[in-house]
Amino acid sequence: MNDKILWWIAAAVCACLYGAATLKTLGAMQQSGYKNGVFARWLGRKDNMYYNRLCVLTLCLALSSAVVALCFSFLGTRWALLFSALPFWGFLLWFVYADSKYALKVQIKRTGRLVRLFIVYLLLMTAAAFLYVWLLSSVAEINGSSLYALFAYFPFALFTLFTPLLLMFANAITSIFENCRNAKFVKRAGQVLDETKIIRVAIVGSYGKTSVKNILKTILSEDYATVATPESYNTPVGIAKTVYSAEFSGKEVLIAEMGARRRGDIGELCRLVKPDYAIFTGVCEQHIQTFGSLEEIFAEKKRIVEGTKGVIVCGGALRADLIKAYPEEKRLCFVGESAVKDLSLGAMQTAFTLVLDGEEIPVKTPLLGKAAVENIALAATLAQKMGLSATAIAEGIAKVQQIPHRLQLIESGGAYILDDGYNGNPRGAKEGIAALKRFDGRKCIVTPGLVECGVLEEKLNEELGEEIAKADLDKVILVGDTLIGAVKTGYTQANGDDKKLIIVPTLDKAQELLAEWVGAGDAVLFLNDLPDVY
Repeated sequence: MNDKILWWIAAAVCACLYGAATLKTLGAMQQSGYKNGVFARWLGRKDNMYYNRLCVLTLCLALSSAVVALCFSFLGTRWALLFSALPFWGFLLWFVYADSKYALKVQIKRTGRLVRLFIVYLLLMTAAAFLYVWLLSSVAEINGSSLYALFAYFPFALFTLFTPLLLMFANAITSIFENCRNAKFVKRAGQVLDETKIIRVAIVGSYGKTSVKNILKTILSEDYATVATPESYNTPVGIAKTVYSAEFSGKEVLIAEMGARRRGDIGELCRLVKPDYAIFTGVCEQHIQTFGSLEEIFAEKKRIVEGTKGVIVCGGALRADLIKAYPEEKRLCFVGESAVKDLSLGAMQTAFTLVLDGEEIPVKTPLLGKAAVENIALAATLAQKMGLSATAIAEGIAKVQQIPHRLQLIESGGAYILDDGYNGNPRGAKEGIAALKRFDGRKCIVTPGLVECGVLEEKLNEELGEEIAKADLDKVILVGDTLIGAVKTGYTQANGDDKKLIIVPTLDKAQELLAEWVGAGDAVLFLNDLPDVY
């Protein structure tokens, strides 16, 4: 067997091992929305330990292969290099096992796009590994020194550090095909929508979109056959998938959640959906990382007014800014404090009286916190604008159930879990802490901090730490190694008790600690279970 065949075999084996060792980067790329810029920011964070682990792996590979090659040099260069491959591959397998202990919080979804990316990634690694081996062998031949030949493949260990760049290159290649494919898919979905007479409702805002969507769907279902984008689907592809789903057939109303991370997103979504009605929940610092400022976030979100044909129901906090932006606009309907009276916030339920055009609707709901009250008021107001009677609205509200991962109350063994895992904005964080304080037993918060707040990220996480300290909880568990530094700083500066503060690397570790601590009557708030790219 000639050397080149051996090189190809070695390159393929290494590519498979490197692929297994760097699966986590594929998960991070998926969580980054297949955006190389977002992935690079995650990889380059000074407090991201993943790349540090790759550096340790590189050191182990380099030293072990060099030492073994030297020890077996008496057998000749060829055999010494073959033996040195054993610790090289051994350390790669060890890394695969060790890194699996740091499991992704958001599991990798085996989609067609991810499979295609992985295949291209492996092919690129195989080709790159072969070229690297060929180059090192050529240099060894030119050098002619037997001692140099023993260490010829020492630089191959550095290949580990380039795997994220190869993944980004593979993603750039596959994105050309994927983007064209998605554009055609979305275009066809728009044509399908245009051929129907379905009423379209858009939900826009920095917070509360999914909750309002679920509440509105439940209320409208009293009079209309209603379909909504599932879970947190809020992109053109997500909406297109809804249009092509079995649930879409025969429906009278489509509720589309609309997300925006960059300028132009809302305009693109409006051109696809062409909403007849809309709800604009509000604006906060969420996604300031990609927009740059709160003003830019508002400037993008407010485009829902221009893109909607009929009434736009808005949160009361938006009144001044929207009236200034659209002084002659008559379609804006603001829901303020006057829509709610007799508010009673409990640990297990919320009660209040909803006021709609003078009609009073008594409400008791399992949804918790002031944000839930505002969300119900927004959804009920739009339902009224769409023709539902007060009776139908009341019956719809009565059927509203808790929304998964959005201050969802779960009872387990006499203890209370507040699952607010999908909440990552400052406003919602305060609501979650306030809800936790309403319980009588011991209280604990588990959080990795707040994300996508750009230049305000450190400040807002310090403020979160201060809020936690003021709540005087019995235990504080900070998760991860990215954002918790600022949270800890704020907690300490606000005179939080350091004896109550615990830092753990993963959510699994936090759950292990809680299993030993939590008892009947205790309450735990899981605030913002971040994707790993943060």
